[in-house]
Amino acid sequence: MLELQNVTHVYSNGTRALDDVTLSIPKGMYGLLGPNGAGKSTLMRTVATLQTPTSGSISFDGLDILDQPEELRKRLGYLPQDFGVYPRVSAYDMLDHMAVLKGVASSKDRKDTVETLLDQVNLWDVRKKAIAGFSGGMRQRFGIAQALIGNPDLIIVDEPTAGLDPEERNRFLNLLAEIGENVVVILSTHIVEDVADLCPRMAVIVEGSIKLEGAPKELIERSRGSIWAKTIARAELDAYREKYEVISTRLFAGNTIVHIQSDKDPTDGFAAVDGGLEDVYFSTLSATRRPVSAEAA
Repeated sequence: MLELQNVTHVYSNGTRALDDVTLSIPKGMYGLLGPNGAGKSTLMRTVATLQTPTSGSISFDGLDILDQPEELRKRLGYLPQDFGVYPRVSAYDMLDHMAVLKGVASSKDRKDTVETLLDQVNLWDVRKKAIAGFSGGMRQRFGIAQALIGNPDLIIVDEPTAGLDPEERNRFLNLLAEIGENVVVILSTHIVEDVADLCPRMAVIVEGSIKLEGAPKELIERSRGSIWAKTIARAELDAYREKYEVISTRLFAGNTIVHIQSDKDPTDGFAAVDGGLEDVYFSTLSATRRPVSAEAA
């Protein structure tokens, strides 16, 4: 279990990247959803002991990782958003080098580790190829391979499917699902479908704060009966934004499909829809960004 209590991080320029974050993350896949700039990467770097929070505490299976970061790193696998490697080195040689850095001293153990991982991420046939020649999906699978060196108990992947084509995305997500059966895997992303497909639990982070947390199915059920849809002309969108709480829009055949949130039937041609995780996510963002009325203030 990964436990974060009241974690806050303020950068030297005064930016509050994390604001009193408290989470309990169990074994399995855990989704961290949020828009770009929400604080996801800052939180992942903090858990990975790459930076120290301004305040708060973080523990993993009873280990205080702020006091003993080196102990956590022995049990950690990390795939950052920007994963750099030596491009002219082969996949096999690069993994072997990383195994050395991870403390796999025996050449036989390294050979067994590297060959097993290359097979697991389906890169065995290109093991001698320079990483510079890999596709985006192949690079991400290589990134997971290096994160798995040493059989980590905690794995962090930050925006892993951004830029992947649908086939590579599915292959990568299937790999993550297999890995996440026995360890804690945190999937940090802004892609709602990735979380919906994989994660039994999730949180939404906006402006450095956790705005929503729970099981996707329960969160979707909670929104049932409050999501309404209508197809309108694109020119009407501003007027509908003035009148309703529009949580999302989508272009379709030259028109715009709007989803709004309302606890009662708005009439006006709207039809109730079974909200999905995307509606839950967008309604959370909408509530966070909604201006505070003068009366409430």
